[in-house]
Amino acid sequence: MAVRILEYCGVVAYPTEAVYGLGCVPECREAVYRLLWFKKRQVAKGLILVAAFPEQLEKYVQYPDQAVKKRVLATWPGPVTWLLPAKGAVPYWIKGNHDTVAVRVSGHPVVNALCRKAGVLVSTSANPEHMPPAKTLRKVVNYFGHELDYIVPGAVGGLARPTEIRDARSGRILRPGSTLSA
Repeated sequence: MAVRILEYCGVVAYPTEAVYGLGCVPECREAVYRLLWFKKRQVAKGLILVAAFPEQLEKYVQYPDQAVKKRVLATWPGPVTWLLPAKGAVPYWIKGNHDTVAVRVSGHPVVNALCRKAGVLVSTSANPEHMPPAKTLRKVVNYFGHELDYIVPGAVGGLARPTEIRDARSGRILRPGSTLSA
């Protein structure tokens, strides 16, 4: 059901490594802007794309060199999001005011299965901006009511916080990584 809704430019919620996420197909401008409206997030900030395997991301990003590519691929699938240089065709509603795109290959079984069937997805935490991310289906409903097109049930992974974000060109950590929760 979720895959069909995504294919028709819907917005869905689903469990990820640490929290519930909101997602849609990145090429569907209307769905992306709807997702941003739900979160009360500015388009200029950019969004994260998730995939089932690295090759799905080749349309969106490029690796500056082989050393960077090797470093990035060594962390996937896994809870590390990388900022990589955007290819020219990446729309503004994905990269925002940046020349990079935030990308991750997820090891979470629900995210990975969705991406295998629907392709690359926009993925952002399921919460209005400045509110705590939803860790349960109930919290997703509390935040968004029935505005979402579908909520995939399931358990979030064992990470205590959202995934780490690193700049691939500088190696700098922009958001510290998660640890396994007890």
